[in-house]
Amino acid sequence: METTGLDKPQVVDWNAFTDFRDALVDTAPQIEALLAELKQAPQDLSRITRLFRLFHNIKGDAGLCRLPFVIPLVHGVETLLGRMRTGELPFSDLLAEVILLTLDRLEQTIELLSDNESAEALALPALALGLEGISQQPIENIDSSAIRLIEAVTGFRPGLSVLPQRDANSAARNNAERHEDLNFFHQLALQLETRSPLFQGRTARNLELALETNKAAGSRVDPIQLEAAVYLHDIGMMFLPESSWLQVEVLNDSAREKLKQHPMWGAGLAARMIGWQDAANMVMQHHEKPNGSGYPNQLKHAEICDGAKILAIIDAFDAILLRHSHRGQQRSILRAIAEINASDRQFAAEWITAFNRVIRVMLGNKAD
Repeated sequence: METTGLDKPQVVDWNAFTDFRDALVDTAPQIEALLAELKQAPQDLSRITRLFRLFHNIKGDAGLCRLPFVIPLVHGVETLLGRMRTGELPFSDLLAEVILLTLDRLEQTIELLSDNESAEALALPALALGLEGISQQPIENIDSSAIRLIEAVTGFRPGLSVLPQRDANSAARNNAERHEDLNFFHQLALQLETRSPLFQGRTARNLELALETNKAAGSRVDPIQLEAAVYLHDIGMMFLPESSWLQVEVLNDSAREKLKQHPMWGAGLAARMIGWQDAANMVMQHHEKPNGSGYPNQLKHAEICDGAKILAIIDAFDAILLRHSHRGQQRSILRAIAEINASDRQFAAEWITAFNRVIRVMLGNKAD
């Protein structure tokens, strides 16, 4: 199989690349919706045919837009769908995960290239070769091959799961025992949740993941300061037009620059209250990246505080789930983890390790 450009995907024609990216933004939710429908009606050949055509269109667009690295990824999915169309291979939830993982990797590659960042960490050659291998397997070997591929690319065995939800009344009782300022921060975070039904439970979910990740790494961050930072890290969003942070479409340059101001507002609030300087630093830095390409101060790994590194992972994890819930389908925990683990330039590796341990426990508890 030809895997031209998969090891180091590049853009040679930015105008054509933009056209491809915009088309993919429209196509991806259609693919996810069809896969969700097929899980309810796995023998619907009309939906399988539509899915095949969407991937075929992606491959055609990639050829026209001079993006050869896309083609081997899509080709393996096309072959699988082609076998489903003929009735040779049944549709399954496991194969849906393989297809969604491929779509995720493709979207993430395009996003990284849009920001002039490397996509080498996404394991695209391994994914393409694995897809090619699966597509040629006899039916009795398909599931085991799919499991091996997903685990090889993501580091996790496949399985659909839901993050445990914290009871709202219990959370209120726990927070009532904390410092008055912490209760105030918590109430602000709950106000942010009211801006969209998609945010329901977000504060408790993020808090649990952040505190457990910190604990898994030996409690290197003051948990009270970290809790305050969880509450405040996105409060600045409320000072922006909702259209700039509740929309699915790609932001224009002006909206993106305004969005970059939100850490400063949340941090400014914490910094002006006695005793919350550490939390303020975490909020200010949670969109910084180890390679210095983050905002607002382009800090590098050693300059970013540990609490901010935790927040960066938790915030991105939740954003992945939120982005796909806009499309009518919640992205599985597995696929969200896979994207986090592939973004080695965006997150601190030592905290990803701790985060992975927490997620493994959560998935294990869910399975039990």
